[in-house]
Amino acid sequence: MDYRWRYQDEQGREVDGPAETFADQADAEDWFSARWQELTEAGIAQVTLLRSESEVYGPMSLAPAD
Repeated sequence: MDYRWRYQDEQGREVDGPAETFADQADAEDWFSARWQELTEAGIAQVTLLRSESEVYGPMSLAPAD
């Protein structure tokens, strides 16, 4: 089963983002750790990690912690 990220705006609407897929959760999280700032700059406000179509976790905000 492939892992991928779902990208959303601040209202929770799905938005386009990189169409990357990963063999396992660790690869998906490593990719995200290296790219989250680029995603934020592209207007993505939150992400959800999916395994096939099932949610693993999220939505997770990309906003800085207070």
